[in-house]
Amino acid sequence: MTTRKAQGRGRTRRASGRSAAQEWVGLFAGERAARFDLGADLEMAEAVGRGLPTRAVDAAVRSGILEAEDVHRLVVSKRTLQRRRDEHRLSPEESDKLARVVRAVARAEVALGDAAKAERWIRLPNRALDGHRPLDLLGSDGGARAVEKVLGRIEH
Repeated sequence: MTTRKAQGRGRTRRASGRSAAQEWVGLFAGERAARFDLGADLEMAEAVGRGLPTRAVDAAVRSGILEAEDVHRLVVSKRTLQRRRDEHRLSPEESDKLARVVRAVARAEVALGDAAKAERWIRLPNRALDGHRPLDLLGSDGGARAVEKVLGRIEH
């Protein structure tokens, strides 16, 4: 698969035209989920319910979707991740957190049309979110819903 570097922290845009976040969602939750097909929610739920493989964390960090500190703060502590690596699988709860964060990043990339713009947007304080950084809000379902609403407004 051919890749080219996008602006930002080592993010790549695949020859398929999909961003790293969209590739991640497709790899770990099914191709329909990568296209934000509403019917794919069941595929995502099944993958999360089984527990995503720990390599999903590595793929998210390696591709630049998240930084290791973000993973440890929003998804799973460093120590717990070490234990999960022995089992080769995240818990369903940790999988849900990881999927929520990556899905929001992928949606930001779609809404803003560019991975580098999405990365800046997700990491900078946002007036529509009362000055919070969108990334910081992704640690909870309510915060993620607020971020998704703002992205919905951007898309329209």
